[in-house]
Amino acid sequence: MVRSVQILGTGQLVTLSRRLRTAGGPRLRRNTARRIRRAAEPLHRDLQQAIRTQPLASEGRKPGKRGGRSPTTRPFRAMLARGVRISVRSGASPGARVWMDWTRLEPKANGVPQQIDEGRLRHPVFDNRKRWATQWARPAGWWTRTVRDGTPRMRAEIERVLDDVRRDLE
Repeated sequence: MVRSVQILGTGQLVTLSRRLRTAGGPRLRRNTARRIRRAAEPLHRDLQQAIRTQPLASEGRKPGKRGGRSPTTRPFRAMLARGVRISVRSGASPGARVWMDWTRLEPKANGVPQQIDEGRLRHPVFDNRKRWATQWARPAGWWTRTVRDGTPRMRAEIERVLDDVRRDLE
């Protein structure tokens, strides 16, 4: 699983960053960073929506086994969706990055987004390390497929922003 999507350091972005520092001033730099962030927001929203709607099918309850509500305090998929972040840089290596912020996840859910993307999530039942459950998801699903579909749109939008700024600088 790709942990982040980055459009960084292309020759156009580096050259444009240097020209912005010398000619554009802070207003033009802020405007460019805002537009680059706006270009990455659709992919960010798509990733959040993909994890919120990702189906997870369980093995099912075995005969004679008990069940019940989950004791967790935060909804699982919403917690994973909050971990998807955007960052924009306009310094030495300018660009946009959509990534999974592991610090926003519960400590025990550290490898969960990658496992779901691979198609299988194994976890202890109610923290009992003697009993494990397996849940199934679409392989190459929520992250890989969404990034593959959304990256060309993000790249094209950033190139359009760069062309506009380049025209303003000339």
